[in-house]
Amino acid sequence: MVSRRKFIINGSLVTLGTSLSLTNSIFSNTLLQDNLNFISKRPPLQKRKFVSEAVEQTILSIKKKIADPELAWMFENCFPNTLDTTIKHYSLEGKPDTFVITGDIDAMWLRDSSAQVWPYIPLVTKDKKLSLLIAGVVNRQTKCVLIDPYANAFNYGPELSAEHTNDKTEMKPGVFERKFEVDSLCYVIRLAHEYWKISGNLEPYDADWAKAMKLIVQTFKEQQRKTDAVPYSFRRTGDSPNDTAQGQGYGNPVRPIGLICSVFRPSDDGTLFPFLVPSNYFAVVSLRQLAEMSTVILKDHFFAKECDELANEIQAALEKYAIVNHFEFGKVFAYEIDGYGSVLHMDDANVPSLISLPYIANIDPNSEVYQNTRKLVLSSLNPYYAQGKYSGVGGPHTGKEMIWPLSYIMRAMTSKNNEEIKYCIRMIQETHADTGFIHESFFRNDPKQYTRDWFAWANTIFGELIVKLANENRL
Repeated sequence: MVSRRKFIINGSLVTLGTSLSLTNSIFSNTLLQDNLNFISKRPPLQKRKFVSEAVEQTILSIKKKIADPELAWMFENCFPNTLDTTIKHYSLEGKPDTFVITGDIDAMWLRDSSAQVWPYIPLVTKDKKLSLLIAGVVNRQTKCVLIDPYANAFNYGPELSAEHTNDKTEMKPGVFERKFEVDSLCYVIRLAHEYWKISGNLEPYDADWAKAMKLIVQTFKEQQRKTDAVPYSFRRTGDSPNDTAQGQGYGNPVRPIGLICSVFRPSDDGTLFPFLVPSNYFAVVSLRQLAEMSTVILKDHFFAKECDELANEIQAALEKYAIVNHFEFGKVFAYEIDGYGSVLHMDDANVPSLISLPYIANIDPNSEVYQNTRKLVLSSLNPYYAQGKYSGVGGPHTGKEMIWPLSYIMRAMTSKNNEEIKYCIRMIQETHADTGFIHESFFRNDPKQYTRDWFAWANTIFGELIVKLANENRL
């Protein structure tokens, strides 16, 4: 089984490129008229995991707005990549059931699966099949949370992952990996809320869903660490200290201040200080969304109040402790804190990140604190801002010399500056290593040294960015 951390250093397509037909695209104009070298890298129609008419129409519509043939080609390859390659969609016990693998790992991450189908939600009112597919993701995530709210990734069936059976934690049937990440549960709420808002379909929000949501809130409260009873620990042996939890598996010590401990980051790396600030901002928004759903859908006003009160407590703690003075940039958001006064100044390209806060947590992008933080993140004072032939944000997961295209995507997603957006798009185009897809990371001096041929989240969120920019007439 492929490790999420495993390097794939390539100069050409291997995993996808050798298996995808160049002649059987669903499009009649596979060869873009502006450049005959840009041939679709999508699987042939009969090998696609799921086909949505609304998505196909969106691809055709958006491509007409893109003047750059290479960018149009990349969009065509990337936007449908989740549907083309990662979907297992069936019916289970009379309800839609959709399992979404992350790409080159045959497991479903709660975070990735939510983000992978997110850009398709606006289309569900035009495509009943697509609507049922996303309802199936909500249903599958409900089952995952009920299996174990502390797990970040799951198998399709009850089997255990052979790769992680030696982890020192309580592995349960169906769990692929058991790294507790606050954002994983936030993404579950985010997807359920947006799908409900757009589709109006109430079928996924049944008794099991209500039970799963209460389990999420219970888990958040447990990880506020207000008592000595901490029902989660995780340790892994290996050559990477980022792959295990500090503090004998519980994370480094914290002083209870109302924030939620995230023992791991969205990168699946262990936190240094367990109060991960971007994830706590995400939790505030998610809890308010859950309060709204509890009121309107479940008619459970007591639970809605509990969600609102927890959101208020976290928000107050963030305002008191998470905004700190930086010696160079003034007031900024810390990346991690511990409640004792320790502060980590950095950012990681995985979302939620500090730079993604307007996208993921409704932070005002024009606020002084966010703008100061953005300057810090995009400077040499962020230890994971790699600089070389190319410059950009990476993270400990693949090393300080590796840039994540996801950081360019999120930088453009949160910017209103046309020149900055154009720069980010140019960086993405220059660093895809002639593959037409978005990779996990690449070496700062050579984009052909990259990790992960098949990373569906990055592909799909790139498509989401292009749709956004096209609709804003910024391309």
